[in-house]
Amino acid sequence: MERGLLWLPLLGLFIGLAWAGWNEYQKVQAYETWAAKFDRSKYDIQAVLGQFDNSLTWGKPTRRGPADLTSVSLTDVDAVGLKIKGQMVAAEMVPSSGESADIVLTLQNGEVYSVPFTDAALAYQWKKALHQSLQALKSAST
Repeated sequence: MERGLLWLPLLGLFIGLAWAGWNEYQKVQAYETWAAKFDRSKYDIQAVLGQFDNSLTWGKPTRRGPADLTSVSLTDVDAVGLKIKGQMVAAEMVPSSGESADIVLTLQNGEVYSVPFTDAALAYQWKKALHQSLQALKSAST
């Protein structure tokens, strides 16, 4: 009986891990359905992000699909920056993997949005791609 009581917490741990894995799998499945309509998209535990043409949409991943969605048009974006550990990073600095980061979008009307990433290197790649998209939009409009 003592051995059974010793294994009970381990059984509880395995059940908890199985539930967490199933929960995350459901989030990924919902994300894949949502992301099909975008040209580029990303998923991590903090946020989902998708870009279609000049529209950028992000939100929080859930099992029923992304929630708290926010969308902006790249034509309204004035600047794209990268923030690591609460500090804005120089444009030419390439961050190392393993750190969390935020892409900071500053709109022409002064509003500021932050899109969280769990990997700073991936956030840097997205920032670079968004900056290129902004440059292409600005050169096309002139």
